Amino acid sequence: MSRQSKLLAFPPSRRLILLSGAGAILSACSGGTGGLPGFDSQATPQGGSAQPSGPTIGTGSVKVGLILPLTAEGSGATVGNSLKNAAEMALAEFPGADLTLLVKDDRGTPDGAQAAAQEALREGAELIIGPLFAPSVQAVGQVARGAGKPVIAFSSDSNVASRGVYLLSFPPENDVNRVITYASAQGRKSFAALVPETAYGKVVEGAFQQAVANRGARVVVIERFGSDQNSMRAAATRLAPALQQADALFVPADAATMSSLGLLLQQAGYDPAKVKPLGTGVWNDANVARVPAIQGGWFASPDTAGFNAFAGRYQKRFNSAPTRTATLSYDAVSLAAALARTQGSQRFSESVLTNASGFAGADGVFRFRPDGLNERGLAVLELRNGQIVTVNAAPRDLGPRTN
Repeated sequence: MSRQSKLLAFPPSRRLILLSGAGAILSACSGGTGGLPGFDSQATPQGGSAQPSGPTIGTGSVKVGLILPLTAEGSGATVGNSLKNAAEMALAEFPGADLTLLVKDDRGTPDGAQAAAQEALREGAELIIGPLFAPSVQAVGQVARGAGKPVIAFSSDSNVASRGVYLLSFPPENDVNRVITYASAQGRKSFAALVPETAYGKVVEGAFQQAVANRGARVVVIERFGSDQNSMRAAATRLAPALQQADALFVPADAATMSSLGLLLQQAGYDPAKVKPLGTGVWNDANVARVPAIQGGWFASPDTAGFNAFAGRYQKRFNSAPTRTATLSYDAVSLAAALARTQGSQRFSESVLTNASGFAGADGVFRFRPDGLNERGLAVLELRNGQIVTVNAAPRDLGPRTN
């Protein structure tokens, strides 16, 4: 029985904490879905924490910092405010939540994030949720680490994860592992790849090579392409001869690229009926679904049902659509409320947050690893006649930890 099971006094078959609009309940699941985008901690004044100096959400006794880019430049503020709305919704849907969220604006900068973290800790925050951007996560992590407080942040950059700084995001490595594992189980043993020359491309290329090796399969060829048509055409042309030795082609290109790239692949002789197209969560887009060159292709992503249900409630409450990452804030706040209710003084301890049984949120099951990264239960979806359909459902249980 896990430590969390003992704390909850339930049998091992009911270990997974389920986060839902009805509050924290225990799932009957067996225990066995981005932000691509010198620090002193301030001691709590003797005799108690300082009074909140900014806006708050909730009135509970457990204080949690919520650090977001509410006034950042560009799209950062839009995402930040959607995350804030989702946090508010999480508390509203959690009956009797004993939380007060200390809302802090980091302005989308590391300096702003550092100051926000210091302020939240002075005001008694036991946990920090956010920020969004990787440099800000690094700044907050250093402040929180000095104070011995954990962070649940939203960056997808695995480089900023560390012990005590947990990333609740959609790491592309998870997408790659899931789709390669599934393709291998369906008999695909020789893989080619066509990846963008971007930071994202480097991450997924490394994950692709590792995932293929882990399955005992082989990489036939990896070609890389730049953002211009000539680079894409040249890469597709170089790739074509090697595809005769492959039975799957990994193409993690987003909607802005996939239409043009798909046409160039077809012109180079690529046939998706012979070499199965594979992608990542960036394919979860109606525009990608209509690209002829990758029909029949598989990719991994959180099941859409959870987000769709969340988005409907969000739309009704705020009269606007949430950003795709808004569920991260909803799940983080729901998790904090659930742990505050059930785990007593150990609520945000490392042993509780990294419980191998994990948690279930709007985007399915997830768990934090001790190194700060997360693992998610993802579905495998298929592009079929311009539609996106599920061919292998997301697991309801993550199984034993392997790292």
